[in-house]
Amino acid sequence: MLLDLDGTMYDRGAPVPGAAAAVQTLRRRGIQVRFFTNTDSQSAESLLARARSRGVPAGPGDLFTPVTAAQRHLDGVPGARVLLLGNAAVRGELAEHCTLTDEAPTHVIIGDCHEELTYERLDAAFRAVRGGAELVALQRGRYSRNADGDHLDTGALVAAVEYAAEVEAGLLGKPSVDFLRLAAGDATDVWVAGDDRSTDIAMALAGGACAVQVRTGKYADQRSRTDLALASYEMNSVADLPAWLS
Repeated sequence: MLLDLDGTMYDRGAPVPGAAAAVQTLRRRGIQVRFFTNTDSQSAESLLARARSRGVPAGPGDLFTPVTAAQRHLDGVPGARVLLLGNAAVRGELAEHCTLTDEAPTHVIIGDCHEELTYERLDAAFRAVRGGAELVALQRGRYSRNADGDHLDTGALVAAVEYAAEVEAGLLGKPSVDFLRLAAGDATDVWVAGDDRSTDIAMALAGGACAVQVRTGKYADQRSRTDLALASYEMNSVADLPAWLS
């Protein structure tokens, strides 16, 4: 069972009632539970600590992120030189897996970069891609839901470089099927529960997993949309999973 974090286990920073207890019940029944997220602004350690502070019963190895996917991707590209639009935490996560440089990069990786975003940095990314560097997106979210409201997300910046350079970025995070496969590991019967039809549900369906829509998080924003995939099943919240699976 793969469970989304933001919008599923917690919503705008507050734990979804009954979510943690549901995970504990599933594990007592012998169901392996892992968590995945498109958050691309923190180290794995800090993200895990934040999840725990919001009541998520997660330990090392239980969490998969786009930054984890980027590390594995770069390990398969010897000599990779990366121009990164990302924050300091992500730089630290990727530094041991590639050379971070603005000089003759082989790749441009775009993630959460609100700490360093300037026109000059965005323009440098565009020029590098025009020069032949591979464009890679940690994720393509249009907006994120925070305690203080909605905010522009990584996907908007990726779209700007794609449009200007006339290329399509490779995707490491949701809804990439490769992301699903890496997060699921060697599991063969995979269930995915999430709030976002454009990422969680689309990824599950494309990857052959059973998709479960929860009515928390972005559900209300997307409820009336006809252009997004519909999940196999729908329930009020992740807290309903144990009873529903019974």
